[in-house]
Amino acid sequence: MTASPKKLTASIEGEYLVIRVPMNPKPVRSASGKTLVVASSHGNKETEVQVQGKPVFVGVNAYIYPGK
Repeated sequence: MTASPKKLTASIEGEYLVIRVPMNPKPVRSASGKTLVVASSHGNKETEVQVQGKPVFVGVNAYIYPGK
């Protein structure tokens, strides 16, 4: 049996939208090569969170600049 892939999750905690994105075990070079990606949603993803009865979509990229 294979493990299910980690995925972005979101929830509402009080007045905050809390987003959890799995981190890469090791930063990977971005497509442009200018940054190292530490976590990404890989595009906009639909979450289980709803506002006014509509699903909330989230897109996240977390990165570092090499050499800084």
